[in-house]
Amino acid sequence: MNEMSFRTEDPWRPLKRYTNARIALGRAGSSLPTKEVLSLSLAHARARDAVLRELDLYGMGRTLSSLGIDVVPVTSACRDKEEYLQRPDLGRRLSEGSRETLGVLAGARTANGDFDIVLIVADGLSSLAVERQAKPFLEAYLPLAAGLKVGPLCLANYGRVALSDEIGSILGSRLVVILIGERPGLSSPDSLGAYLTFAPRVGTTDERRNCISNIRPEGLSPAKAAVKLDYLVRESLARSMSGISLKDEQREMLPDR
Repeated sequence: MNEMSFRTEDPWRPLKRYTNARIALGRAGSSLPTKEVLSLSLAHARARDAVLRELDLYGMGRTLSSLGIDVVPVTSACRDKEEYLQRPDLGRRLSEGSRETLGVLAGARTANGDFDIVLIVADGLSSLAVERQAKPFLEAYLPLAAGLKVGPLCLANYGRVALSDEIGSILGSRLVVILIGERPGLSSPDSLGAYLTFAPRVGTTDERRNCISNIRPEGLSPAKAAVKLDYLVRESLARSMSGISLKDEQREMLPDR
């Protein structure tokens, strides 16, 4: 007798078409069906791989440069991936060399005035998300930023969200946005997040940030996320605020698909 002969279907099965969540898996006797056990193991392996995957900085730099924006590679104070995972605090601060590099750029900025916005792309907890979603997102967003004084794009290795505070502070930007790989889920190993902070300074706490999460074709599409970010950026600059003080009052957008 094979498994299919005593597999019990779940009555919630029709709901599966509305979500990627693991519902209505059915049973094989008192256990999950073998197919579902193997699927869960594969998803877990993909999530682990996304966390441990190293970002190809050179390749990513070339990809982002093709968008016609200056790209400046920087790194956090972490020496490698292992230290990055064990020391979140080091991922929030720049290495000494990167601090010096941005200091030189800040000196050049003085003659031209402050930036309205500095964009950062960081590997975070999923380099896969950055490799897949960063370019499509920026292709959609950069044309929307017309009229703003946009600084160089910083490509950060071993970065946490708060790394944006030091970068924005050094470059004297009014506002900073970091695109970063989010912690992988079992159905989303490639999800990108965008965090916006007005008046970035070292020590800024998270209630002063706005977040757009789950940027991926299967979640919030890059094009739709770019429109939402443009709204938040312009509202933030107009009101001189971000975080819990800045509400998303944008009218509901059209469906992605």
